[in-house]
Amino acid sequence: QVQLVESGGGSVQAGGSLRLSCAASGASIEVYYMAWFRQAPGKEREGAAWIIPGGTYTLYADSVKGRFTISRDNAKNTLNLQMDGVTPEDTALYYCAAGFGVPAVQWFEARRYNYWGQGTQVTVSS
Repeated sequence: QVQLVESGGGSVQAGGSLRLSCAASGASIEVYYMAWFRQAPGKEREGAAWIIPGGTYTLYADSVKGRFTISRDNAKNTLNLQMDGVTPEDTALYYCAAGFGVPAVQWFEARRYNYWGQGTQVTVSS
């Protein structure tokens, strides 16, 4: 059983940066595929970024590609999301998720993940 706790959210102006972190406990994340999802008010939860267990391959939603960077430190049991050049459209509750054997073609499907954090709020003002 993995417990995930996100941090680093807050309010930022458009064009600014934020760095989200997800601390895992209860088990090592080294065997899990990890992802960041986000959910804006009135919208469905959507995948933002995905990283394989070894950290050498990542995928991003088109809406964040080139602006967000996902990374992981398995030794520290943490997952990160560097958010640069944020826009008001990035305003959402951001969740980290861990799953077994998540294939790349399904990385954005929330049902593929076994464990979720409670989320951290990101608000971007124009």
